[in-house]
Amino acid sequence: MKSFRRDIWESGEYTYAAAYGFVPNVRAFLHEEDDAARDALLVAPGGGYCMLAGHEGEQVARAFYEQGMNVFVLTYTTDITFSVPLKKQPLCDIARAVRYLRANGEEFRIAGRKLVVCGSSAGGHVAGSVAVHWDDVPETNPSYAAFSARPDAAILSYPVITTGEFTHESSIGALLGPNPTEEELEYYSLEKNVTEDTPPTLLWQTATDMLVPVENSYLFALALRKKGVTFAHYVFPSGFHGLGACKGLDWQGFGDGSYVMEQVNLAVAAVKEGRGVNVSERRVAELRAQFPDKEDDDRPPFEFKFDETLKDDVGVWTDLAKVFINRL
Repeated sequence: MKSFRRDIWESGEYTYAAAYGFVPNVRAFLHEEDDAARDALLVAPGGGYCMLAGHEGEQVARAFYEQGMNVFVLTYTTDITFSVPLKKQPLCDIARAVRYLRANGEEFRIAGRKLVVCGSSAGGHVAGSVAVHWDDVPETNPSYAAFSARPDAAILSYPVITTGEFTHESSIGALLGPNPTEEELEYYSLEKNVTEDTPPTLLWQTATDMLVPVENSYLFALALRKKGVTFAHYVFPSGFHGLGACKGLDWQGFGDGSYVMEQVNLAVAAVKEGRGVNVSERRVAELRAQFPDKEDDDRPPFEFKFDETLKDDVGVWTDLAKVFINRL
């Protein structure tokens, strides 16, 4: 396997105010056993638009890599400080990533093959946003302007979809800030923006998800059906939020997945040094408690018990998704 990181924005292009030196990037995992072009998967981990969950990048990417795809994990813009609303930046990140992969298709051995976006939770909102708004992200860099931001398909895992009754408030709060306009709420309520040109989409969720209500995936599936878009929708009877690939306790995938926390680490360091951008005193205190210095961290080790029976039903979702991709 060949693995490497590439920034997707060039010097001077990325201007998000709370980046603290971070630049959105993709981490590639490519097959080397032959020179054949393969279908590609671009994975957007979740994390409430305030951070990214490593297992929702690495573990999901590994599952599809093992099915023969070349895979890429997108580390897009988030805001752990809740101080600078993200607005359109994550959508611009994933749209640029799609174009970037296509522009480098020969090198990445994906030229002429399907390019699928896959997102979990808030990452599902990022992937869903490019699925419905792919034609609303202008590209000014001539290196990428000739390439479409429309993915060939989307896979949305327990996704944040709506800004309405069943929304996940903290995700939308990080995205749009405390005072979004009605136009913004309408634009980012993805079920209201599905068109006939939305790419084929597979959604899955558990009925017992206590964080993002299962109605989110139902709303999007119904919108797809109304517009005649090919879709698959799986609702499993039980399981918690954040299952990733649901392959068991092996959360770490190819490595430790810590690279997706780059922006968080930079932001927390800046806040502790008094360089935070518009960060409230309350949030400064919260971040100091949430991310103590190593010498001051007396928290007990995190323990997690995984219900192995979930692998029997929820754990097959990656296989179902690969069948869906192959049929397109």
